[in-house]
Amino acid sequence: MKSWCVRMARSPILAVLLLALAGAPCVWGQVFQLTREQMLQYTAQNPFARFPDGRPKVPDDLLAKLKDMSAEEVLGLSQRGFRNQWEAGWQVLHPQKRLIGRALTLQMMPTRPDVSEVDAAARRAKNLTRLNHQTAIDMLQKDDVLVVDACGAQFGGVIGDNLGFYIMKTTGAGFVIDGAIRDIVGLAPFTDLAGYYRAAVPPAIHDLMVTGINVPVRIGNATVMPGDAVFGDPEGVYFIPPSQVKDLVDEADVTHIHDEWTKKKFEEGKYISSDIYGSPRDPALIREYQDYLKEKLGTQRYEEYMKRRAAQPPPAVPGGGRGGRGQ
Repeated sequence: MKSWCVRMARSPILAVLLLALAGAPCVWGQVFQLTREQMLQYTAQNPFARFPDGRPKVPDDLLAKLKDMSAEEVLGLSQRGFRNQWEAGWQVLHPQKRLIGRALTLQMMPTRPDVSEVDAAARRAKNLTRLNHQTAIDMLQKDDVLVVDACGAQFGGVIGDNLGFYIMKTTGAGFVIDGAIRDIVGLAPFTDLAGYYRAAVPPAIHDLMVTGINVPVRIGNATVMPGDAVFGDPEGVYFIPPSQVKDLVDEADVTHIHDEWTKKKFEEGKYISSDIYGSPRDPALIREYQDYLKEKLGTQRYEEYMKRRAAQPPPAVPGGGRGGRGQ
């Protein structure tokens, strides 16, 4: 089995990763798998606790704060060097429902009997059932988001109303499926389920084999790692590295205060928009805003924010709404 993993590492799919995985045993019979040590290596910047397999566990309180953020606020990821963490062009199950959680990834590929039979034989030898997409679904925990590379929409629906109901009750979050779902009429009443998918089709999933669970996956133009914080709203989905979550949340707090102060000044009816937004130019208004920010953040957080801003001044964000920075 070990030599099989080495041969498959020559595939152009995930080539860079698989060079590092060439010595890893395919314990579950998957073509690609991260050991716990490799999970730690590839997510070394994670500052938080981890699940037993090494998957990063972004704290619940930070996930809760993400629910108050907008996609424009998460856009700061691109200014931190993470330019390939956003994917749009989805059909959205319930556009009014935010999708917030931790990524549990599933990689699937079009079935090849010579490959899938090797995996099946390895699992039979260990008295294990054959891998399928429900293997990953059965691993889901509270606040997990099932993130699936299902090779587009031509291979049938990865989930329908039954598995969708299971995901909703188990995770309280939802799914991102770069492929198809089915039973859309049956899924529609599950208003607590957030879901992103490419198409809804009648057939069930077919001609796909599992090639990895909790491995890096490609979702459109985004690279997703197990444990990434998932942020979905009507504009699309972000996959946020755990190392970036706290800074984004802190910056969003400042943005919310800035927007609150901006609207407060507009409500006074004494200023034109450019007097206040994006940043006031009058020294008295600048001082007023800084005092307001300090009061809302508290002295310690305000001083930390000002130090960060001095070290790396954030670029201005044009336009209106919550994309504005606290300047």
